[in-house]
Amino acid sequence: MRILIVDDEPLARSRLKRLLGQFSEHQCVAEAENASEAIEQIYKLQPDLVLLDIAMPGQDGISLGCQIRQLPVPPAVVFVTAHPQHALDAYQASPADYLLKPVSADGLALALKKVGALTRAHLDKTGNNEVLISYQLGNQQRQTKLSDVYYFCADQKYTRMVFAKGSALLDFSLTQLEQHYPQMLLRIHRNCLINRDRFRSLLTLPGGSHYIVLDGIDEKLEVSRRALPAVKQQLALD
Repeated sequence: MRILIVDDEPLARSRLKRLLGQFSEHQCVAEAENASEAIEQIYKLQPDLVLLDIAMPGQDGISLGCQIRQLPVPPAVVFVTAHPQHALDAYQASPADYLLKPVSADGLALALKKVGALTRAHLDKTGNNEVLISYQLGNQQRQTKLSDVYYFCADQKYTRMVFAKGSALLDFSLTQLEQHYPQMLLRIHRNCLINRDRFRSLLTLPGGSHYIVLDGIDEKLEVSRRALPAVKQQLALD
C-alpha cells in the first residue's frame, strides 16, 4: 500500500516511517504536518492509506478525516493519537482503525492487515475493474461481484453479505466497506449498507416508518430516521 503520514510532530512522523520500513509491501509516499498539506498530497499522490494524527494545530485530524471521507475515492484512514479520549469522536470519520502512541510494530502490523484486506486484490484482474468481495464457504475461499450484492448488515461480531447466491459472513466491518466503496454502497441504518444500484423504491408506512425495496429480493430494509435525510439526498428522492 502507498501510505501518507500526517502529524505535526517530526519525531512522530519519523517513528512511523521507521516502523513502516519493516514492511516491504508498504511504502510511505509522503509526509504532511497539517491538514492543508495532507489534502494537497492526497490529491497529488492518491495514497491507499493515511496515518492521521488527531491533535494538530489548525484543522484537527477528526475534521480532516471527515473531509477525506467525502472525497470521490477516499483513502483509508487510521488515526494515530496519544489521547484515547478521542476514540469515540474519531469514529464519526469512519476510520479503518485507531492506534495509540507510542505505536508498536505489532499494532501497526495489525492495522495494516485490516486495511489491506480491503485494499488488496478486490479488483478483477481481467482488466474490467469489476470489484470483487472475497468470502469463506466451508474450507474454500470464494469471490462474488460487488454488483451482485444486495446489502450488508451487522451480524454480531461479523458482517453478513446478502447477494445473488445466498449470504456469507465477512470479517470486514460496515464502516470499512462504506469507506472503501462510497460510490457503490449507501448506509440506510447504523446496521445496514445497501448496493445503490439495486435500489428500487422508498416506502413510507402508516406511522412514519421507512423501508427500502431492492431489485432482486422481496425483503424490505428499514431506514433509520437519522439516516433518512442523507438517503433521500443520495438517491435524489427529494
